[in-house]
Amino acid sequence: MKKWFMRILGSIALLAVVLVGGFYLGGGMTLVARIIAPSFPDFPQAQTQLVAGQQGKLYYPTQTPFDLDVLLAKGDRAEPTTGVGTLFMPEGASEDAPVPAMILLHGSGGISPGREMEYGQMLADNGYAAFVVDYYAPRGASTEINYMRRVLSVTEFDAIADSYGALKLLRTHPEIDASKIGVGGYSYGGMAARLGMDDRIRQALIGDAPGFAAHVDYYGPCFQNLKSDKITGGPLLTLRGTEDASNDLAACVEREQEIEAVGNVVEAHVYEGAGHAWEVQVPRQLSPKSPYVAGCEVQYDDIGHSSMGGTPIVDFPLETPRIERIAARMQSGSVMNPCVHYGYIIGQDDETKAKTDAVLLTFLDTYL
Repeated sequence: MKKWFMRILGSIALLAVVLVGGFYLGGGMTLVARIIAPSFPDFPQAQTQLVAGQQGKLYYPTQTPFDLDVLLAKGDRAEPTTGVGTLFMPEGASEDAPVPAMILLHGSGGISPGREMEYGQMLADNGYAAFVVDYYAPRGASTEINYMRRVLSVTEFDAIADSYGALKLLRTHPEIDASKIGVGGYSYGGMAARLGMDDRIRQALIGDAPGFAAHVDYYGPCFQNLKSDKITGGPLLTLRGTEDASNDLAACVEREQEIEAVGNVVEAHVYEGAGHAWEVQVPRQLSPKSPYVAGCEVQYDDIGHSSMGGTPIVDFPLETPRIERIAARMQSGSVMNPCVHYGYIIGQDDETKAKTDAVLLTFLDTYL
């Protein structure tokens, strides 16, 4: 149980976890990044077309942009990658009666007991297909890899790329309604599900094809502002707790208002007394050493470069390789350190889970 608890302690955004100090090693950072970045695995051949009756583990084409500027550039800088996920199909799905679907993105601790796979099955039991994406495994960041190595080498933009790759794949399944596919995620994955609403990202990853029909953000941190002036169109559901300090609730309201301001529906729920990761099967407790970002905002410009308070975080040539970008993130502690705080409630809360399960299903019944 302790092993799983340690895996989810850092289920906030990558920047909050790695920029606490102690990683700044000057000129040796590129070498350190090479040591930290795992090798990509040799996966089976990716599928681009699904057939009736298909479910279980699937491999599909995606990419590894690492940073937003690479993703938006739509060139060959993002490394081609084979994604992986597990598809749950409900009974009764058929070509004559295709079902809506949800793509689920895990938190920074990876797929955790009580959460992603269980929600995949729960959705299938309620008439939805569900595809649980593992965005760590395609980049060598398996559960056998140290937690810090995983969060340093895989970003929210990699998770977003995987979600759109999964969208393209599921649209080929004869028993899934291609017009009714949503995306949701938990913590780090929830942030990715929300950031992926930026229409520039949709255009970069799937061109003129429609985006997701709905988005669900379970307690995703809100300190990143993509400054999006156009959103893909699907409604957004957000679920947060008052005792989850990893969610700066004031910042989350700002992000939600920005999405509403460009014409999207936002349904926001905040649960009194709820902490972080209330579905995960570890005892609810205060995690005093878990870091989070509050009181600061990371902003992105039109080409995807990030800064905070006018100080650049990502500001280097597009051709900069992934290893150098990992090193750059490791060195940005001096920018982020004033915004890093510690300690929030995390763990199983059955009462909040029951409430949010009901809200989730009502939301999906309404919009999918």
